[in-house]
Amino acid sequence: MLINVESAKSVEEVRQKLEETAKAKGFGVMSTHEVTKILESKGQPINYSCVIVEICQPRAASQVLSRNPYISTAMPCRVAIFEQGGKTILSTIAPTEMLNMFNEQELEGIAQEVEKLVREIMEESAK
Repeated sequence: MLINVESAKSVEEVRQKLEETAKAKGFGVMSTHEVTKILESKGQPINYSCVIVEICQPRAASQVLSRNPYISTAMPCRVAIFEQGGKTILSTIAPTEMLNMFNEQELEGIAQEVEKLVREIMEESAK
């Protein structure tokens, strides 16, 4: 399941707000990938603006990784921000859905907490 949020702001405005909001909610910004620019530089352009921002909540990451190091393959949370149909879309895979792949029901509460916060970050960033 994807979490999708629409915005009337530009991709760059949303990206800046997302990074600020994530930090304010206790997440770290691990990396930002300028997908459009990267593809363009490789001679493989796309016709819209797209960035991916990787965010991580350190406490939750520590708890999850202490239990199962394979979950690191699905981390950190990646929020894609791209143009589509005259709007800016923020999209991510729901952490609860990602957790299902690892059969770790004991971590469901942590995944729900992270998902709630990521959704809040996305919604606040879209405003």
